[in-house]
Amino acid sequence: MTDALEEIQAFLGCSTPQAWIEVAAKPESLAVLLIDHAHCEKKAASTAMNLMFRYVDRSDLLNKMSRLAREELIHFEQCLALMEARGIEYGHMSPARYAGGMREKVRTSEPGRLVDLLIIGAFIEARSCERFAALAPYLDAELSKFYRSLLKSEGRHYQDYLGLAEAYAGESIEERIQEFRELEMQLIQAPDPDFRFHSGVPDSQQAA
Repeated sequence: MTDALEEIQAFLGCSTPQAWIEVAAKPESLAVLLIDHAHCEKKAASTAMNLMFRYVDRSDLLNKMSRLAREELIHFEQCLALMEARGIEYGHMSPARYAGGMREKVRTSEPGRLVDLLIIGAFIEARSCERFAALAPYLDAELSKFYRSLLKSEGRHYQDYLGLAEAYAGESIEERIQEFRELEMQLIQAPDPDFRFHSGVPDSQQAA
């Protein structure tokens, strides 16, 4: 998995800031981390299903997104089980600005819209994978094992999204990837008032 993580790191362009890891590793952050992680898994399944319903004529997309949605729902169920065992109640949580910020640059005409959504999917999955690996050494044995177990599937999801984007673009997407890479780096490195699984650098109050 080391080679895959190195590939993902190069794709992202920046590592998760240490300040975010320090806040995420605090015992008082655990409930927020797990609840938001569960929401992220559910949203990832929903995103895959939405792509399946919108682009019904693309068999490769249908097959890969169907598998992805099933895996994300299994991860969602695993998060719920971990939370229940720890007495953490799943509930509503306001979303991070991360995914919404990425989608602000999505083109409106096809196939640009589809390509952009797939590129964003690749970045979200890659960042999730990178954060699982970054967090694992700081968590208790059970959570560390769980997060490490997600690395393989999340890494494959990143590759699936990126491969589909390249296949459907009909041209090089390197410039478009770089545009989203710069945006993603800004969202990850900028100060963020709310701690979430995909949030930016926590503000001074959270980091205290």
